[in-house]
Amino acid sequence: MTVDREGDTDAQGGAAWWQTVTLIVMALLAAAVLVALIVTLGGSNRERDRALELQRHSYDVMILARTLSSSIARSEASLGRYVISSDKQQGQLYFEEWTLAGSQIDRLARLTSDNKDQDPAIDRLRAAYETRGEELSITALSTSYGKNNLAFARYYRARKAESLGAIERELAGIIRHERTLLDQRIAAATASVDRSSRIAGVLAVFGVLLVLGAVMLGWMSLRAVEERIVARADADAAREQAEALATAVATATTELRLQEAKLRQVQKMEAVGQLTGGIAHDFNNMLAVVVGGLELARRHADSDPASMLRHLDSATEGANRAAALTRRLLAFSREESLKPEAIVAGALIADMSDLLDRTLGGGITLARRDEAKGWCVRADQVQLENVVLNLAVNARDALAGRGTIRIVTKAVTLAADAVGHCAAGDYVMLSVADNGCGMTPEVAERAFEPFFTTKEVGKGTGLGLSQIFAFVRQHAGEIAIETAPGAGTTVSLYLPRDVAAVAAETTREVPMGATPDRAGLDVLVVEDDPRVLAATVDALEELGHRPVACADPLLAPELLAQLPHIDLVVSDVLMPNQTGPEMIAGLRARFPDVAVLFVTGYAGDAGAGELSGYQVLRKPFTLMRLERALAAAMDGHAAPPDRVAAE
Repeated sequence: MTVDREGDTDAQGGAAWWQTVTLIVMALLAAAVLVALIVTLGGSNRERDRALELQRHSYDVMILARTLSSSIARSEASLGRYVISSDKQQGQLYFEEWTLAGSQIDRLARLTSDNKDQDPAIDRLRAAYETRGEELSITALSTSYGKNNLAFARYYRARKAESLGAIERELAGIIRHERTLLDQRIAAATASVDRSSRIAGVLAVFGVLLVLGAVMLGWMSLRAVEERIVARADADAAREQAEALATAVATATTELRLQEAKLRQVQKMEAVGQLTGGIAHDFNNMLAVVVGGLELARRHADSDPASMLRHLDSATEGANRAAALTRRLLAFSREESLKPEAIVAGALIADMSDLLDRTLGGGITLARRDEAKGWCVRADQVQLENVVLNLAVNARDALAGRGTIRIVTKAVTLAADAVGHCAAGDYVMLSVADNGCGMTPEVAERAFEPFFTTKEVGKGTGLGLSQIFAFVRQHAGEIAIETAPGAGTTVSLYLPRDVAAVAAETTREVPMGATPDRAGLDVLVVEDDPRVLAATVDALEELGHRPVACADPLLAPELLAQLPHIDLVVSDVLMPNQTGPEMIAGLRARFPDVAVLFVTGYAGDAGAGELSGYQVLRKPFTLMRLERALAAAMDGHAAPPDRVAAE
């Protein structure tokens, strides 16, 4: 409900924003319409004024042309009266009118200078005027010299001369042309006024629409404001209910996640039950190495001590591998944390040679090739060994117990996406190849699926390749399979190179001489299993310590009170009457200076919060691991909290 209210608020806010924008746009449009209207009316007025000015100009031209015609007519009439009466005053009038007509022609030329079409007519008019003036001047001179009869005859002929007709024609043409131009200008002015009127009308209508739209939008804005006020009131009223519902949903979600986690754990435990047959098969391989090594050691105990020691080492290594296999099963059920370290891949394969030989059997030829140039990878050593062992066992099964398995380590530099989706960089390639039956494309496509196996029931876990796939992806690597029916199979792992690592026999145990000297400790051993208790006591005595056995954690406080010189308590974690952490929690207040070392065979205990700050040693353990764990516990939290003693 909270989300919906927020969505409504956002929608209302968006609507208000759009209304504001619309108002601004409409205001700008109204301003634009007003400006356009003003500009249009101004242009219309200018066009009208210009048209009126042109009309006045045309009228001036026509009036001047008619005035010129009248001046010429008056001048000739005065000349006629002068010829008849010899009145010099009439002769003077003739001369003045004719001179006025000449000045009028000059003025007419100036008025029509804006119209080049009139220039030829003006030139012809001037020429006709000059010709007519010469004709009339001869008549006027004859009269002045008293030759009235001759002057009369000349005047009569001048009345019919071509020059007079030419003047009248040119003046009529000028007037006619100017009238035509006047009509065109009047039509253009009328059209301009009409166009401006139409534009002004459209703009006025648009302005009215804008005003109506602004009124409508204002009304809608008021309605929206009212709706927002109502919506805000509703949101405030519903907020408490929404918060309560959100709290309930969060609680339900937490409960659901807890139930899902429990369900996943139940499913994992069901899977562990399904794995029993396959794990037993792999575990029997380890036991075969142990039993075979012990039997061979017994046979050579008297005749060949060196062979006896070698077989005992093989048996010990087989037992350690069996313990690692058990931890793998426990880690599957309890999500054990990893302990990454720098590992030289070639050295790891070399150290596993004896284990691989005894696990794979005499019918298998193992060929190793190291081209890794000493490059290191950072991984959990036990997990990487299990990866190699799983790949080798799968290859042996594909060979039906007889054939050749090639294990190659190689330094490679890959481009981005050269193998799968790998990043560009340096990688250590570890490949296991066989010349066995190979896989069909359908089988190869499902090879990495959990619980998918082509082996018979009880002869495989179905988790081998899927765990290998998960291991490679956890380490930012890639995996590739090359296989075909009858052509064998090559599984190649590409693990990123650990460039910061300093390789120094990371796959071998530290010699006994490197163990810190912590001999002569007084140790209280609390263990409910009598066999484990006896073995632990013997191991401590072998290391030079003074152990005190305690089979019941409830008796530990009494023993510590009787033995105040105890330096260290070595305790099991899971015991019937009281757990180890519970016992230590009760002892801390009375014996705060006593160091503590927990010993457990359960993988899940190592990460428990109640063991935080204490050293934890895994079962089974060697004397060297026990001595290192004792030294770390005595150093007073020398290692970080939650750290498991090095194995």
